[in-house]
Amino acid sequence: MTKEKLEINGKEIILVGTVHISKESVDEVREIIEKEKPDVVGVELCQGRFEALKNLKKWEDTNILDIIKQGKIFLFLINLLLSNYQKKLGDKFGVKPGSEFIEAINVAEKENIKIALIDRDIQTTLKRAWNKMKLKEKLKLMFGVFLGFFEEEEEEDIIEKLQDKDIVNELLNELSKEIPSVKETLIDERDKYIALKILQSDAKKLVAVIGRGHMDGVKRALSELNKKGIKKEIKELELIPQKKNSLKYIGYLIPILFFGIVIYGFFTKGIEFTMKVFFVWIMVNGTLSALGAALALAHPVSILVAFVAAPITSLNPTIAAGWFAGLSEVKFRKPKIKDFEGLNSINGFTDLWKNGVTRIILVVAFSNIGSTIGTIYAIPYIISLL
Repeated sequence: MTKEKLEINGKEIILVGTVHISKESVDEVREIIEKEKPDVVGVELCQGRFEALKNLKKWEDTNILDIIKQGKIFLFLINLLLSNYQKKLGDKFGVKPGSEFIEAINVAEKENIKIALIDRDIQTTLKRAWNKMKLKEKLKLMFGVFLGFFEEEEEEDIIEKLQDKDIVNELLNELSKEIPSVKETLIDERDKYIALKILQSDAKKLVAVIGRGHMDGVKRALSELNKKGIKKEIKELELIPQKKNSLKYIGYLIPILFFGIVIYGFFTKGIEFTMKVFFVWIMVNGTLSALGAALALAHPVSILVAFVAAPITSLNPTIAAGWFAGLSEVKFRKPKIKDFEGLNSINGFTDLWKNGVTRIILVVAFSNIGSTIGTIYAIPYIISLL
């Protein structure tokens, strides 16, 4: 563990850098707080991570319908896999990930010390990063999450990785190396945010318990920032910027192009050509979307729904075939309590098919992917028929 004292704007700040899977960190955090007796104890947690560590927010609260309708499938999966990766390592080493944060909170409550959650919401961080990525980077990230996070490593290798960085930060650091365009969002912005939350506190003496990987960045940010405009800067870092999405415009272009071909073909080649265009569109789009649902082991009715919905939804950029296939899956295979409880046991790619909740997510995702591939193939083929 690393400890440093700073004096900024008349405030005494004690930064405590920890390793998340470490009994020693837990003991040292308790000793430092009891010895320093600060006005405020800040912990590198957002409300969501705090509730997850305290087991106040369980996966049983998950609303699958909201996830489908709001397009939060990938965020749900990455949060689930990150959470379970931490749990897996915690079980392996006998120390619950983030135990030093919980210990800091428990000691603060015992000593009647004010507690401050000083990290930015993990959902905000991921959304800001997602909006900065190009399509190629998003695809790389999705494959990386499923195939890379759960590779087996030797115990010594894991311990070595955790000497200087906590689990979440280690994964985000690795991600920023693979996709440099989001390093600022995943690493630098969080360092700045933590520093701003520390400066925002009215405490004369504050102990900030943070992952060791944040120490240098937070110290640098504290030295560069001043107390003016803190609220404004925090609000800016919490905003989700709306990125101009070229895919959205392509989505609107597809129905224009399709119906343009249909109308032109009808007047130049007749009804037979028009019927052929509709047949190709329905078969290609519907079949590939249904195939995606089948690969996700969807219910037969959900596969049929994907087939029927895809040719229609591909001509409407505001809806997706996967939504309908997913809703059908919920109706015919409503997740059981054991499925929600089993979310904590998912540790790899193949486990996603075995759980009723995540299988629904796969049905939505794979149906949409199939429909997209179908559209990409069908449009050029139809044009070639002219």
